[in-house]
Amino acid sequence: MEYNLADLFEAAADAFPDREYLVAEGRRRTYAEMEERANRLAHHLQAQGIGPGDHVGIYGYNSVEWVETLWAVFKVRATWININYRYVEEELAYLFENADLKALVYQREFAPRVRGVLAHLPLLRHTVVIEDGSGADLDGLDSVDFEAAMAGGSPVRDFGPRSPDDRYILYTGGTTGMPKGVVWRHEDVFFALGGGIDPVTNDRVSAPMDLVEQAQAAGGAATNMPIAPLMHGATQWGVMGGAFRGARIVLMAKFDPVRTWELVEEEGVNMVMITGDAMARPMIDALEDSARAFDLSSLFAIGSTAALFSPSMKDRFMELLPSIVLTDAIGSSESGSNGYSIVEKGKTAMKGGPTVRAVRDSVVLDEDLREAVPGSGIVGKVARKGNIPIEYYKDPEKTAQTFVTGPDGTRYSMPGDFATLEADGTITLLGRGSVSINSGGEKIFPEEVEGAVRRHAEVYDCVVVGVTDERWGQRVAAVVQPRPGCTPSLESIQDECRRHIAGYKLPREIHYVDRIERSPSGKPDYRWAAAVATA
Repeated sequence: MEYNLADLFEAAADAFPDREYLVAEGRRRTYAEMEERANRLAHHLQAQGIGPGDHVGIYGYNSVEWVETLWAVFKVRATWININYRYVEEELAYLFENADLKALVYQREFAPRVRGVLAHLPLLRHTVVIEDGSGADLDGLDSVDFEAAMAGGSPVRDFGPRSPDDRYILYTGGTTGMPKGVVWRHEDVFFALGGGIDPVTNDRVSAPMDLVEQAQAAGGAATNMPIAPLMHGATQWGVMGGAFRGARIVLMAKFDPVRTWELVEEEGVNMVMITGDAMARPMIDALEDSARAFDLSSLFAIGSTAALFSPSMKDRFMELLPSIVLTDAIGSSESGSNGYSIVEKGKTAMKGGPTVRAVRDSVVLDEDLREAVPGSGIVGKVARKGNIPIEYYKDPEKTAQTFVTGPDGTRYSMPGDFATLEADGTITLLGRGSVSINSGGEKIFPEEVEGAVRRHAEVYDCVVVGVTDERWGQRVAAVVQPRPGCTPSLESIQDECRRHIAGYKLPREIHYVDRIERSPSGKPDYRWAAAVATA
């Protein structure tokens, strides 16, 4: 057995065959059922010539089929490619062509888009369609039905040895630019994102079977619900990392705040995994506005990762659910986990992002790529060494910018988030430098201002960008989604912000919108916001 993601799943399937693994839209799979169906699909893919190193796209909403495809692809040592179902044809064409897909598993609803970009898939040799009742036209796609593919494949696990060098690729859009494929070795991503390092003790597992053995010793199994789309890394690792410990995973096809609380009640969910304010805010509103009380007695934790989680949202969660443990984490597709914290009411720093306990191998680098000294006050970039990605797929220029080598020869992943290393060794995230605002020579991180603006009682959501200013170079503009029936004034927002941030960071203008545009992972669309602010 290797530090290979398929090997790790199979070890869990052998240890917990009768334990329920997945619940998705009322459909259920035990570990043994998932194992058998993944074997069947893997053999079908092999029969179509898909093997080690080949790329297989997965294009659909959260479903049991998404997860079955995930494990099937890894079983044959191929690499699956996550596809953002919100992309329009131009974005899909870029991703499909860049990713070198040889096979595609897609939900029937998206057949017209797939047909529209076939010219960008010169290597494509096979497609499988997941029936969803949409009735979308399949003409010209020559796709095999998902269940027919299953039925024709052997349930036997008879695959050859695998390697810790097998590839996992995560396509990430970030806040700007076209999607980029982050290429990881299985062993490295297991230690960075899959549970190979305990975030509390910072200890590394010593053997691939350690997580299964720890789960066997613990006896019971936690029920976790990651609620972002599976095309997003946070939920992928909720599904995969949870499997390595024999956890039970609950998914919904699309995020719905009321349905989230209903599922906690119905399925006895213990931990909900969210991605920042984009999910926290509607979940809180659903709790406050519901005509009935949900039974949330099973819930003991809510964890946020991948998108900034503002202090006001943390405080509101703790007011509504005082007995839960609320955790905050930072990390990225390019570095894995960088740190986490357990949130305490009234102690959320008013900075760009959370202050977290650094996970093993996480550091802050200064402009000379030297590791910052705790308490030095240096504003550097958060980075990680050790188990980090190989590259961005087919993009040597961006690879050189993100994966850097320090003066002592240490290789780091440095995605671009600014941070400071506090005297106690914790890391405070400040924000992404690529969208920072320079006003009169002062650097302003939008995330910090956004956190202050959202504290205003009449603000539902906001994104902050810089717009051209003749005197200062740039000034701060807030694109605001007000609460229903409200129109918060610039003056009242500035008054609220003055209680949390320095005066030079205050918004100087407001642009009202009906809805803030965000990615499925909750990250704000800064290009869209800049267009709104400059229209």
